[in-house]
Amino acid sequence: LLYIAQAVPLRILAALALALLLNRPRKGIGVYRAAAYLPTVIPDAAYALTWTWILNPIYGPLNLVLAALGLPTPAWLADQDWALRGLVLMSLFQIGEGFVILLAGLRHIPREYYEASRVDGASGVQQFFSITLPLLSPWLILLSIRDIALSFQSTFTPAYLMTRGGPYYATFFAPLMIYEEAFDNLHFGIASALMLVVFVATLLLSLLAYFVFEESGLDAD
Repeated sequence: LLYIAQAVPLRILAALALALLLNRPRKGIGVYRAAAYLPTVIPDAAYALTWTWILNPIYGPLNLVLAALGLPTPAWLADQDWALRGLVLMSLFQIGEGFVILLAGLRHIPREYYEASRVDGASGVQQFFSITLPLLSPWLILLSIRDIALSFQSTFTPAYLMTRGGPYYATFFAPLMIYEEAFDNLHFGIASALMLVVFVATLLLSLLAYFVFEESGLDAD
């Protein structure tokens, strides 16, 4: 749940920022959009192994850059306080599907709304909060529910290959727990119960995301 609370909002914000940035027509825009989506098609195992190298505290490029900037260089996957943050950071580079969903939502907003608001003297910030965000709310709800549901599944591969649930159970996510109970301990009853708990938690969090958007007053109608 801690991973979902951190990763899902950050992934949605990153996808929204990327969609807003790449929504305007410009030279080479197709290449930029393809590059934004590209990490999504990389197999999970290859992606996890690549980020194991990136987050390596000794020769990983991320810490080399941080050291060059005079910033702290944490032991990302070996430190209990940084392992979860490392996996959250890794997830932010797989927002291609969310980016495509929000880009499609932006393309469905009539340009006449923006032209009329500019005539009335609205700034870009006012247009975003008065036009873009309300009309994009159904897409944000869809993306939130999708990301919450997929987060319970997508955490297995990085946790299994990169940290084995450690250090000190900092990344011992529900899918990894279910896997160990079912295939390592052969406790199929416990694994089935855990799967039911994950299903209920996914359903409740999805409903919570829906009601949060409903109560926020963002209405596309």
